[in-house]
Amino acid sequence: MRYLIILFLATSLISCSTQKQGTKQVFKDSKVNTDTIRIANDSLEYEIVIVEPGFNVWLASQRPRGYFGLNYLDQRNDFYIIIYNMRVNDPMGFDPNLYPFRINYEMDVDYGYEVNYLLYHYFLFFEDKYNQRLR
Repeated sequence: MRYLIILFLATSLISCSTQKQGTKQVFKDSKVNTDTIRIANDSLEYEIVIVEPGFNVWLASQRPRGYFGLNYLDQRNDFYIIIYNMRVNDPMGFDPNLYPFRINYEMDVDYGYEVNYLLYHYFLFFEDKYNQRLR
């Protein structure tokens, strides 16, 4: 059994991938605590955890779920992940404290709306909070 784990801890990202695609999203265990968001999906066997001070307050002020389509979020995340990983590989050009780990996000895996929504908004939050441009 393989798991996708995305952990944001002051911009620390760790993940490993899953091979299942196109399954219907059923989120059995979604929890929001102060500055931690955890979403687990048994059907895809992944978990996303975002731990970043201020992220929940910032997220509440953004456009609601459903505003962006899944295709848009997926395409934007693909782009952000490529740029982010390029910066991880260039510690002399970019602060390794901001870009400590690669994201092993598989572009052909359907992670569903909730993961793409949170990941997209985390990248926007990251840009705002750390004055970075991933575009």
